[in-house]
Amino acid sequence: MSPFHGIHTIDTGFHRPQFDAAYLVVENGRGAFIDSGTSHSVPALLAAVADAGLNPADIDWLILTHVHLDHAGGAGALLQHLPNARVVLHRRGAPHMIDPAKLIAGATAVYGEEEVTRSYGRIVPIPAERVDIADEGHVVDLAGRALLCLDTPGHAAHHISIWDEKSRTVFSGDTFGISYRELDSENGLFIFPTTTPVQFDPPTLKDSIRRLIALQPDGICLTHYGRIGDVERHATTLIEQIDAMVERALACADAPDRHAALVAALDDLYIPRAAAHSGQSSEQVRELLHMDIELNAQGLGVWLDRQQRRAARPSS
Repeated sequence: MSPFHGIHTIDTGFHRPQFDAAYLVVENGRGAFIDSGTSHSVPALLAAVADAGLNPADIDWLILTHVHLDHAGGAGALLQHLPNARVVLHRRGAPHMIDPAKLIAGATAVYGEEEVTRSYGRIVPIPAERVDIADEGHVVDLAGRALLCLDTPGHAAHHISIWDEKSRTVFSGDTFGISYRELDSENGLFIFPTTTPVQFDPPTLKDSIRRLIALQPDGICLTHYGRIGDVERHATTLIEQIDAMVERALACADAPDRHAALVAALDDLYIPRAAAHSGQSSEQVRELLHMDIELNAQGLGVWLDRQQRRAARPSS
């Protein structure tokens, strides 16, 4: 695929083709990565540098949208090959990349130790002296091209999105949901929110989506997967689906096996719609989406627990 305004989409190879993207933005012979994929992704990212006509020393920046391992697990390993690059990320995420012990423990709690090792490889710490904190409005200067960092929580409290005015493109990480190319059809693309553990917050996520749309972008680069257009329509769909997921989660709150009820509710919400949209069978779609449904159910469960704790606090 030809780069768009110097934006190269890189398939990191995580799980399956066209599942997980990192991006390389090139301007005047200098480069910035946005997200890194896993430690297993490093060869693909370095190949993308060469394909863009650059050397590793030409990469000035590695910007992390957030520190979930499919986005940032390979950052430390990649940085070992980029002698001049600095890492830009949210201040809440920075400590976990400098010392990733808690990050690894959290992922192990969700996926299990064997799966973390298989999927993500070795998580290499990032030297603190190579970290820049991206507070709201922080601008990354890529050879005169401004990449504006925006605080966009809701999927994660440590999430930033990046606005590239030159291409009128937002790099949204997971804030603007998930859209797999396998579900594309003559009906367009199928998009849905991601509520993975542990910091899903519905009102905040909807606010972040609205904030991105207020920029009037021509396109949004998703980690899962690729650059999409028609963004206002998809924003409306995402907000409607967040509300639908919350409604179903609340209905499952007192179920004897709450997690199983959440999985069934999300299955009922997404599988028929995705099958009708894509023209694929329910079985094919369920095979594609089963991990997302499982993780989204876990995230909704964590959110329900948080709501119940708040409700149980004595009023002042």
